[in-house]
Amino acid sequence: MTYKRILLKLSGEALMGNRNYGIDPDRLSDYADQIKQITEQGIEVAIVIGGGNIFRGVAGASNGMDRVQGDHMGMLATVINGLALQSALENAGVPTRLQSAIKINEVAEPFIRRRAMRHLEKGRVVIFGGGTGNPYFTTDSAAVLRAIEIEADVILKGTRVDGIYNTDPEKDKTAIKFNTISFEDVLKKGLKVMDTTAFTLSQENDLPIIVFDMNKHGNLLKIVSGEAIGTTVS
Repeated sequence: MTYKRILLKLSGEALMGNRNYGIDPDRLSDYADQIKQITEQGIEVAIVIGGGNIFRGVAGASNGMDRVQGDHMGMLATVINGLALQSALENAGVPTRLQSAIKINEVAEPFIRRRAMRHLEKGRVVIFGGGTGNPYFTTDSAAVLRAIEIEADVILKGTRVDGIYNTDPEKDKTAIKFNTISFEDVLKKGLKVMDTTAFTLSQENDLPIIVFDMNKHGNLLKIVSGEAIGTTVS
């Protein structure tokens, strides 16, 4: 296997499937199966999941809601998604722990770095909910921060697009895909991979990012097996 420990970043919207909101059980089950495939190869897996399928703090703020309250609502949405993914993984026979940056002791462990790393060493999938625990920070920032803290080898950003393009491939059929690209070129070209805070933090810590299509079954296993899937930023 190419990597020993990965951090998988999933968007909340990815869980919607073809729905307009909420969680699609079939999509959740597919993700659990793919994650199980790589844990069976001995890969240590941590996951950060967004909450955009339930609530977005920025959207709430644009409609007159206090931004801090809106962001806290978004953090709670990530915990809901984390619980859903935890249930799907455990139904697939994968031992899992959910840790939250916001203390909700009845449903999730508090985030403790050493405990998280110990879970990973024991073969448990660790899901990080609650973002960073702070408003104004996205789950992209939470993903990079947690990846650095647990000493992950790479961030795998699962999306519905098969990599990074020079323009939006869903709107422009002539869009050109990059197989590999440097951090510097992403910034020069103004490409949107992650928010600036997350991207800069990843660059400063030499943490590569692979953007790939998580909805194509088997892609996750192919990446950790060394196949050139998606776009690698390094």
